[in-house]
Amino acid sequence: MRNVIILGTGGCASEVTFYIEDNNKLAKEENKINILGYIDYADHIEDHYKKYNFKAPVLCDIDSYEPKEGEEVLIAVMDIGFREKMINALKSKNATIGSFFHHTVVKPDDLNIGEGNIAGPFCMLEKYATIGSYNLLTSYCFISHDCVVGDNNFFSVAGVAGSVKVGNNNYFGIRSFTIPGVEIGNNNVIQAGMCVDKNVKDDTTVFYRFKERIMAIPKVG
Repeated sequence: MRNVIILGTGGCASEVTFYIEDNNKLAKEENKINILGYIDYADHIEDHYKKYNFKAPVLCDIDSYEPKEGEEVLIAVMDIGFREKMINALKSKNATIGSFFHHTVVKPDDLNIGEGNIAGPFCMLEKYATIGSYNLLTSYCFISHDCVVGDNNFFSVAGVAGSVKVGNNNYFGIRSFTIPGVEIGNNNVIQAGMCVDKNVKDDTTVFYRFKERIMAIPKVG
């Protein structure tokens, strides 16, 4: 059994907790995950912890956390900047940053992938993709063949088509995706529903105004 501490107490942490609890139902005993508790800052705990009715306790904040042998930390935070800060803090403490793949994730056994990645239910990580470290994919994400994905990217029900290059610290909103072959740099925000069909450099928000007016057609009869 793996002993895990979850970093975060917000909505993302609640989802990762649910992924783990669901996965434990079918996992062999040695592959089950024991959630020891949560680490987060006090202001986040006040806003979120009680709301999600977590079973395991809050242990401490990241500044007070001292890694122990035989335990690993899963980073369950959505905010890219805060994720990066927490990754650096954990690495400075020589903490073990763990990975988690739900049992429904489809991926090859020899996938070229780094540490600290989380992939939720029904994700597709295709053969010949190269994936870095500390990425988080919610359910139904995909990374296609010959893609190269860097570090600390967040995919929210999102995906990248074949031969796409993605840098570091990018946020992909709900149902955003790319066409094949485009390149996306670093520190970008791809808003929900976007189809990225051109290269994106760095520090860019990609969006469009979906409707200038909201129209409602009443039901007749």
